[in-house]
Amino acid sequence: MAHVVIYTTKICPYCVRAKMLLQKKGVAFQEIDVSNDHEQRMKLVEITRQRTVPQIFINDRHIGGCDDLYALERQGALDPLLAQ
Repeated sequence: MAHVVIYTTKICPYCVRAKMLLQKKGVAFQEIDVSNDHEQRMKLVEITRQRTVPQIFINDRHIGGCDDLYALERQGALDPLLAQ
């Protein structure tokens, strides 16, 4: 099974939605809450060039945010990534 990391904040509905899809698929993931961690948030911005959450990584590959996750699902490309 893939190694999935999702960066979130406490008040983000898109984070909840992304986690719900992963949970529905039975995928274990590491959640990193950057709500009160400015240093970690800035590190995330450096890596992704994005200020929004969630930011999702599958096997160390940045796939983007919630919309990107659901787009992969619609295209049938998410399951193969998660199977690696």
